[in-house]
Amino acid sequence: MCFWRLEDRIHGQIVITQTPASLHVNPGDTVTIRCKASSSMSNDMQLYQFIPGQNPKLLIYDATSRFTGTPDRFSGSYSGTDFTFTINGVRPEDEGEYYCVTSCISTRGRCFSTSVILPSSRK
Repeated sequence: MCFWRLEDRIHGQIVITQTPASLHVNPGDTVTIRCKASSSMSNDMQLYQFIPGQNPKLLIYDATSRFTGTPDRFSGSYSGTDFTFTINGVRPEDEGEYYCVTSCISTRGRCFSTSVILPSSRK
């Protein structure tokens, strides 16, 4: 896995693109994070939340399954090479960096991330 902010993630000919780069939202809003693979990889996509100073937190695995303790406001879906992760009714504690991660990708790959920013941290 990789948890740093760079431009893309490449392994062989598979490229994962994640959008958007950042979202400024208010509590209660819906957050949508999209990840697209350049070729088919079944449901092998996970969503992690990263907050500086804390360990990365697995939220969704196998594209649609919530990890133990993940609130039901988090969900995932996919169709072909398109993966969508949604937070319905975002809360202040959801602020952070979100990463789509797949075991198909080299740990030396480069990563997209999505920053979810709520009003309390805006300047």
